[in-house]
Formats: sequence, structure tokens, C-alpha cells
Amino acid sequence: MFILGINGSPRAGGNSDLLLDEALRGAASCGARTEKIVLNALRYGPCQECAKINDDGSCVVQDDMQVVYAGIREADALILASPIFFGSLSAQTKMMIDRFQCAWIARRILKREIFSTRKTCAFISVQASSRRDFFDNAKAIVKNWCMTINAHYEEELFCPGVDGKGSVRAHPDCVREAHELGRRLASMRV
Repeated sequence: MFILGINGSPRAGGNSDLLLDEALRGAASCGARTEKIVLNALRYGPCQECAKINDDGSCVVQDDMQVVYAGIREADALILASPIFFGSLSAQTKMMIDRFQCAWIARRILKREIFSTRKTCAFISVQASSRRDFFDNAKAIVKNWCMTINAHYEEELFCPGVDGKGSVRAHPDCVREAHELGRRLASMRV
């Protein structure tokens, strides 16, 4: 099984990054092959809502998003990690998701599947406040993205009250749950 982790945090070594790494360690401990893409390290722009997409339904813009598309095509399962900023996903994460407009057009209008292999998806998120409802908007966006890429939204881990860089380490329950999330994903069959 190949599990792709996508880190949408702008902060290397931050809480989302640490939890994603722990989930990938959990998956690897069950024999899964893992890889991590750090969105902030890629060079890509926002969706331009092009009037035309490629005949196969793929995005016409050639930038580092091609790495993301290829990784998702190959993966059996995905783990997306993003902090909550102003009640939503990080800009890096939202910009990546918006770049799947081509997949939405292919699926809904052209009746083609760019991502033909069914996948499983998990979402990990942290935020500074203790309000659990602050995760709701981000969760809705991620669920729509999953539907667009032919992935089943299977797992989630929300850790409120986590702000300072690395402070998730003071929440061993979140770290432990991230590890177990990875183990569960690695043992699922799509």
C-alpha cells in the first residue's frame, strides 16, 4: 500500500507537519510505503479557471502541481494535513484544492475520471482555539475535494488548542491518535 501525505502548513516542523509525520510513521510500521509532499516547498499558482482543460481532463498549467497530481494518481490512500487559519484551510492547502477544478470539470461535465482508482483519505488539522466548530468549514472543503479525486473521506483527527510551533508534543493523545490513524489507513483495503 502506498500512502501519500500532503502537508499544507507554511511552517516546517510545525504541528500539522509533526502530526503528519507521526501518521506516516504509523502507516510505515504496518508495511505501507509512504511519501510526503510539502506544499510550501512547491512552486505553483492558484487556479486560473481556464476556459479549456486538456483532452484527458488534466490541468493545462505546467508547474509543480504536476507532482501532486502524479502522487495522488499513484497513492492508495492520502493524508492531508493543514492548520486552521481564520476558520478555514491554510492558503497553500486551499490553493492546491482549487487546482483540482480540472478534475471536477472532467468528472462532472466531461464524464471522465482523472483519478480512476478509488482511494481512502484522512484529514489532520490543528488550530489555536478550543472551538471544535472551527474545523467544520475546512472539513467540508476537504470532503468535497475527496469526492472530486475519487477518494472516500475515511478518517479525521482534529486537535484544538494547539498554537505554538511544536506545541502538539504537549498533547500526547493527538500524537498517539495520529500514529494510530496511519496504522488504520495502512490496514484498509480500498
